Formats: sequence, structure tokens, C-alpha cells
Amino acid sequence: MDEERALYIVRAGEAGAIERVLRDYSDKHRATFKFESTDEDKRKKLCEGIFKVLVKDIPTTCQVSCLEVLRILSRDKKVLVPVTTKENMQILLRLAKLNESDDSLEKVSEFPVIVESLKCLCNIVFNSQMAQQLSLELNLAAKLCNLLRKCKDRKFINDIKCFDLRLLFLLSLLHTDIRSQLRYELQGLPLLTQILESAFSIKWTDEYESAIDHNGPPLSPQETDCAIEALKALFNVTVDSWKVHKESDSHQFRVMAAVLRHCLLIVGPTEDKTEELHSNAVNLLSNVPVSCLDVLICPLTHEETAQEATTLDELPSDKTAEKETVLKNNTMVYSGMNMEAIHVLLNFMEKRIDKGSSYREGLTPVLSLLTECSRAHRNIRKFLKDQVLPPLRDVTNRPEVGSTVRNKLVRLMTHVDLGVKQIAAEFLFVLCKERVDSLLKYTGYGNAAGLLAARGLLAGGRGDNWYSEDEDTDTEEYKNAKPN
Repeated sequence: MDEERALYIVRAGEAGAIERVLRDYSDKHRATFKFESTDEDKRKKLCEGIFKVLVKDIPTTCQVSCLEVLRILSRDKKVLVPVTTKENMQILLRLAKLNESDDSLEKVSEFPVIVESLKCLCNIVFNSQMAQQLSLELNLAAKLCNLLRKCKDRKFINDIKCFDLRLLFLLSLLHTDIRSQLRYELQGLPLLTQILESAFSIKWTDEYESAIDHNGPPLSPQETDCAIEALKALFNVTVDSWKVHKESDSHQFRVMAAVLRHCLLIVGPTEDKTEELHSNAVNLLSNVPVSCLDVLICPLTHEETAQEATTLDELPSDKTAEKETVLKNNTMVYSGMNMEAIHVLLNFMEKRIDKGSSYREGLTPVLSLLTECSRAHRNIRKFLKDQVLPPLRDVTNRPEVGSTVRNKLVRLMTHVDLGVKQIAAEFLFVLCKERVDSLLKYTGYGNAAGLLAARGLLAGGRGDNWYSEDEDTDTEEYKNAKPN
């Protein structure tokens, strides 16, 4: 009944009447995602009628009402089949200011039309294979990058950036060819990195270091959403980029890693949004060549060194081996290096363990990242071992019993999910410099048996990778208990 009334007005009414009836339809069906099959033909005709209205010279408010209803109807895949044509796609591109002839974004009154057009394109591209093919034919990715360049430094149009990025993410997800086009032809890596810099308001203090205001306000909801969409699009662009062949590539990945370090050290408007932001940052860091991840840590400045609340000389004798210092502003320091970002990753990992579910999707990315960082960067490995496997003092309880990070990871070594079990064991093995005797000391033989059997190390020895020699960290408690 709603579709019949709306269709009648759209076909015969003037702009004011069309706007009113479509606004009513939009208000009523805003939360509708499943439609009655009996009204399918009416919804198809309503879509066709709306496209005919959109080519006319109508007020901006009427355009917005038309696009809102089109966005709702485009949730139905069956309705999109007859209306997804090149002509209709071009209508939406024009309204979204995606044509090369549109040089600027000066008219604020047009912004709602641009946003709604981008929302429609997101739904249509996601739900229609024809639209996906037309996107390639119309070179939509290049048009989206062009629009991003127009608005990358203008914070008052965050909604436009957000849905532009979302559409770019969808295209790069659905078409591997577009990933390559974005990476090389359209310079998507530096462009999207600059979008992140803008969202985070980054101020560089060195080539790969940014100023962090720990007392600053959290990101706004709009900035957070933009950043999340940019992170997802960057993940697709860099998904096959674990090898670096050119110096320019290495530099660009280091800049991106530095931006992601900044991302890990700031918070969103809510705890859930902060976790989503950091989760996407972790996923993207997994695509960064491991040789470029050294920018996650940085030497202390003279000012930071002067702020130290505790020095190694002041530590109790039984703590000296840990080499961990805490600054007055709660910055995590190890051997003169700022370890804030690594500490955030460690806390993120522990929170994911504590959730107790979805380990493969939620936990394995951060565990894999920390494993590769530890294998490639000595300072990171030593800091993580200090945090995860401190000198062993509790020798009465089994390794899997307790609430420390070590206990939680040891429990995962016998998890039913093979992937989770393997990566947890691998992480601890790397922290032990792939030495079997050290791993057994912290995890016990039964928990480590699966990894050792897979590596052919049940009889002892060490893995294939080379690690520097560290000082002995055996405590008196362990030395006394070791013979037993």
C-alpha cells in the first residue's frame, strides 16, 4: 500500500508532493531490511520512478528524500536487477560529485545529496553483481580517489569521506584488480595514509615519530568512523604487500606504521569504538613488512629521559634483570626505548583472550603480529618476554593454573582450535628464543608437546632462527626446584 501511494505521487506529482510522500515512506521503513515478496514489482517500479525524478531540476531537499528511499529499496537484491543500468549509475555518480568535471565542494547545501548518493552506491555495489561490473567500466575507484583528494584536509565533510572510503573498501574487497589499481596507478597507499593523518590530527616530531597528547580529548565519532573505514580500505590495498622491493615502498610503509602507532595510543569516543579502531589497526599492521615495524618503538627523547621515575640503579637487586622503567606519564620504557605501542598490543591481546570466544578471528591476528615482531626485533622480543615470561618464582603451581598472561597463553597451547593452539605456542617459543629447555621451563612438557612434535624437537634442541644470547634469568626458586 505504501509503495502504491508513493509510486502514484512520484509519477504524477510535483516536487513538493514527491518530497512529502517519500519522506513519509523513508520514516516508516528506515529500519526495514526484509521486504514482502508480494510487493516486489511495485518496489522495482518505484525505483525506476525515482531515477526519472532525479534527472529533473528539483530542489536539494527533494533529491535527498528520493535518495533516502532509494537507499532503503536498494537493500533488496531482487529490486536492483532491472534498475542497475549504466545510465542510472551515472545519475548517482553525478549527484555524488564523482565526475571529473566537478572541481570543488563549495556548496554546503549539496553535502547531504552527496552523502546519500554515496550511501546508495554502497548498497547497490554490495548487492548487485551488475553494479560491480559497471563500477569497473566507469572507473569508479579513480573517481572516489579524486573526491577524497578534494576533501582530505577538510574536517567538516567527514560524512562524505566516510562513505567514499566505505565504497572504496567494498570495491577493493570485491575486485582484486582494483586493489592493484589503487596501490600503483592511483597511489592509494599515500592517499589513504594521509586521510588517517588528517583524522588523527597528527603532528610529526621526527620522520617517523608523532606527538602524543595523553591528556587530549578522544576522537570524535565521525573521526573514528572515518579512520576505521580508511584502515579497512588500506588493509585491502596492502593485503599482498608483505615484501618490499623499492626504497620508496619501505619509506611509505614506515610512515603508515608510524601512523598506526599513533592510532594505538589514542582512544575513540567509547570503549567499543576504541577496540574496533585498534582491531583494524592490528589487522593492517599484519600487512606491513616486518622490517618496517621497528618504528613501533622509538628511543626516548632527552625530555622523556629526564622524567624517569625509576632507574635501573634504583631498582631492587632482584628486579634489575627485568630492565623495565616506568615514566611519570605512564610511558612504558625498556632499555631506553619507548614501548607504549607494544604494551597496548599486549593489553589488547590479553583482552581478546579474556573474551573467551572467536579466538581465530579476534586473537590470532594480534598474536601473529607480536610473534613476527618478536622474531625480527630484539628489543621488542626482550620487552615482551619481560612482560609475559618474567623470572619464574611460582614453581608450585602448574603453568596453566593462574591469571597471569603466561598462564592464559599456556592454556591456549591445548586449545581445540588447531590454528589458535599453534600460534599461541609459536609466540611463547619465539619469546624463549626457540630454545626447548626454556620453553619447557615456562610451559611444561605436556603443554609444549604438540609444538615440539611438529618441529621434531621432542628430544630437545632449538629452532632454526638465530637469537642473541641474554643473561641468565633463573631465579633461586627455580634453581632449587629444577632437580625435582
